[in-house]
Amino acid sequence: MRRIGILSLALATALTVGCDRSKQEANETAVGTAGKTDGVSGRDKDFVRDVSTLNMTEVELSRTAVQRSGDNELKKFAQLMIDDHTAAGDKLQATASQHNIPLAAQLDDKHSKLASELSQKQGLDFDKAYIDAMVDGHKDVLDKLEGRVDKQRLAEWKAEAADIASGKKVREQGQTIAVIPEKSDDQVTSALNTWAAAVYPIVAGHLDSAKVLQTAIKKRSTN
Repeated sequence: MRRIGILSLALATALTVGCDRSKQEANETAVGTAGKTDGVSGRDKDFVRDVSTLNMTEVELSRTAVQRSGDNELKKFAQLMIDDHTAAGDKLQATASQHNIPLAAQLDDKHSKLASELSQKQGLDFDKAYIDAMVDGHKDVLDKLEGRVDKQRLAEWKAEAADIASGKKVREQGQTIAVIPEKSDDQVTSALNTWAAAVYPIVAGHLDSAKVLQTAIKKRSTN
């Protein structure tokens, strides 16, 4: 009986250790899969946080521009930024909320400081600082979006856009080449990539318009 008891105890211990080890390995595997802990990768969470911060910044700075700028063209541009980036933010929120991914609740320190500094400027100094921020901000957004779209198709889209801008190609019913999302087997990543592909042409258009205004404002400052 004593020998059987010892064997039973040894077997129970082995089973317990084996189960604990299996649970540990399962947990390590779950966490190690693309940095996922809840079905959403760290890359996707970072993307949502970063682009929602940049999007929020565009809206906040543009609201200030609508109120403070004396340049009608700049004010029209700022209102367009408010409208387009609010719409883009709403679509991002709808996508993110389906997968319980939080958007940035407020501006980070860098962009909060930028907004504060801009609010203290007036006249031409304000216009210049605002449009410079718009150029830099839209470049940052595009940089984030480019990691989410098909690289080959994006290159073709850029080439067509350049031809249209230079007059080598006439725009008919919009561009014939569309930006498409980078393929992914992950449901969350795929949804975010689809959003990125949809907003990329809009953000690129904003950047082009901002650069035109930037050049015009620089000419004003030198006259």
